[in-house]
Amino acid sequence: MSETTTQSELDELRGSVREFLAAKSGEQQVRRLMESEGGYDDTVWRQMTEQLGLQSLALPTEHGGDGYGFVELRVVLEEMGRTLLPSPFLSTVVLAGSALMASGDAAAQAAHLPGIAGGKTTATLAVAEADGAWRTDGLATEAVRTDAGWRLRGEKCFVLDGATADLLLVVARTVAGPGLFAVTGDAGLTRTPLRTLDPTRRLARLTFTDTPAVPVGRTGSAGPIVDRVLDLATAALAAEQVGGARACLEASVAYARERVQFGRPIGSFQAVKHRCADMFTRVQLAASAAAEAANAIAGVEGAPPAGVAAAVAHVVCSEAFMFVAAENIQVHGGIGFTWEHPAHLYFRRAKSSQLLFGGPAVYHERLLDRMGV
Repeated sequence: MSETTTQSELDELRGSVREFLAAKSGEQQVRRLMESEGGYDDTVWRQMTEQLGLQSLALPTEHGGDGYGFVELRVVLEEMGRTLLPSPFLSTVVLAGSALMASGDAAAQAAHLPGIAGGKTTATLAVAEADGAWRTDGLATEAVRTDAGWRLRGEKCFVLDGATADLLLVVARTVAGPGLFAVTGDAGLTRTPLRTLDPTRRLARLTFTDTPAVPVGRTGSAGPIVDRVLDLATAALAAEQVGGARACLEASVAYARERVQFGRPIGSFQAVKHRCADMFTRVQLAASAAAEAANAIAGVEGAPPAGVAAAVAHVVCSEAFMFVAAENIQVHGGIGFTWEHPAHLYFRRAKSSQLLFGGPAVYHERLLDRMGV
């Protein structure tokens, strides 16, 4: 945590966010938004800013933020994951916000960060193409400098909240190397929503046809920016996964206590006890990994390198959430397999989170790379 934030203050932050989301992101609200066109509630997005200041929490004060760090942000992300909040928070604050900060472009930061901090701008980062890889080499999307300015040509796939974002930060190849470019949502591009496994998290395909764009940072410098954003994004996703896994554990324990078979709660049966114990162990390990990653990114003394800690958290938390979400279905038995029960929503989120930045093979390779292997 930051030097000025105590554990009691973090607990107070968690309590406030949990109370807010209990009222705004219950199962019925989540199911309603899953079927909606935009995928999230504009009113709730504004209230997140006006009542809790969540969008501005970890952004710099010179651009309208509150100046806190990743330790505080982790608490918020855990609670969002716990309720499966349908929201562009991850894409806007973590992906786009981190990319702007990592770019070192003061003009771009001044132009876009105040809108993000104030909840007036939703944004995202478009890196992956048809193969789904988050990399900056071998890009098909290109940025060309013309007499009228920079123009983008090509296609980006699996862009988080790409169909609704007001601001798109796009990685494209240039003669100087991979560059980062800002594109407004109304700049003349085609945005196609994709059908996904997890309807609480929207993805889109973006097609650029001589789309006007503004360079962010030095042309050709997108490689280190994307590397930095991936560390922050995987650590943020790990926090979300911990929250989702903990919700599954709590649901299983509650059901094991109340469901009666053969005249006794099923939680008294050894097989169910073992399942819940295994779930608890996985959740605790995941929580520790996510907390270590947050400390590393925040620069807490004694923490491991941020890249290594974030990669470890991504591996551990992805596996833990998948395991606990699947076990949650098993503990609930037949009802857990039905569409009417929320267990499948957490399983879908667990699988989509596991694949969001490339899947197990990719994040294991990323861990080895961050460790210098």
